[in-house]
Amino acid sequence: MLKKPTSAYVHIPFCTQICYYCDFSKVFIKNQPVDDYLEALIREIKAYEIRDLRTLYIGGGTPTAITARQLDYLLSHLTEQINLDMLEEFTIEANPGDLTEDKIAVLKDSAVNRVSLGVQTFNDRHLKQIGRSHNEAQIYSTIDSLKTAGFHNISIDLIYALPRQTMADVEENVKKALALDIPHLSLYSLILEHHTVFMNKMRRGKLNLPTEDLEAEMFEYIIQQMEANGFEHYEISNFTKPGFESRHNLMYWDNDEYFGCGAGASGYINGMRYRNRGPIQHYLKAIRETNHARLSEEVLTKNEQMEEEFFLGLRKKSGVSVKRFEQKFGLSFDDQYGQVVKELRAEGLLSEDKDFIRMTKKGLFLGDTVAEKFILG
Repeated sequence: MLKKPTSAYVHIPFCTQICYYCDFSKVFIKNQPVDDYLEALIREIKAYEIRDLRTLYIGGGTPTAITARQLDYLLSHLTEQINLDMLEEFTIEANPGDLTEDKIAVLKDSAVNRVSLGVQTFNDRHLKQIGRSHNEAQIYSTIDSLKTAGFHNISIDLIYALPRQTMADVEENVKKALALDIPHLSLYSLILEHHTVFMNKMRRGKLNLPTEDLEAEMFEYIIQQMEANGFEHYEISNFTKPGFESRHNLMYWDNDEYFGCGAGASGYINGMRYRNRGPIQHYLKAIRETNHARLSEEVLTKNEQMEEEFFLGLRKKSGVSVKRFEQKFGLSFDDQYGQVVKELRAEGLLSEDKDFIRMTKKGLFLGDTVAEKFILG
């Protein structure tokens, strides 16, 4: 009997505005068949017989770009499918500009218990420059409204190393984020993705980005300030007050399996990673005809699974458990990786812990380079 995943990711690909740095599977919401999409999504979830979940995450796109009525349809139909006694964390992503009072009322009446807000920056000028539709004032009013509605497990995303961003801008952002009195913050450095407005600008020499040294300085400042204010740096880009870690994201970093539903969503079941069709009409047609929309399926070899264990696990402060690794793969850790670990420790990139393989502060700044050393030649 195959063990079913206890986590699911549900993708809502609609946005009211397309941001200049984003390459996620998304479309501008105007004139889109949103109702048909939500019906197809529920059909896909039923086909997988998703029931006993520990974590459920609705991401996007912008899940709150849909109307309050559509949001209510989505949440109530999801709730009907799922064993709520087992559900520990139910997160929805939202944008400060889209989260109106009627949508907050829908969330309050649902099983959602965690809200992740795409803030990105508090600076109105920078918000415009990156194509966001909200302003600083809306960030505060949205968080106030969420708290008033009884939501306290709130997280915000911020991006640093933005075009023309200075150290003073980052200091200002961190100060304002801490003043919100919320238990979780994700801070990502800007990554230039293909097929985005920013990548096209950079190719034309029109994107004035901070230097690598300044970006490292920004990262160091963020870590230092967060830790000084009672946040634990539990994953490369994530900071939490005790007990408010994102359980769903920890599931990814623990390299566990999960269902992925919706257009362009990825999932991992029975040792197979899959990706759904992205274009909405292709997704709708696939669900109508076969009840699933998987476009690509890849069964991972044991070596690939072990590599992923490191790529994902090393992102966490707790690192990769040697014991769990040996139980999961039935191999001696020392035989596989003893030499690599010895070299990385000598370079000061891994800590000296026998039971866990984890990065030092120096290692964190070179995260991917460290993880790459665990790729079996």
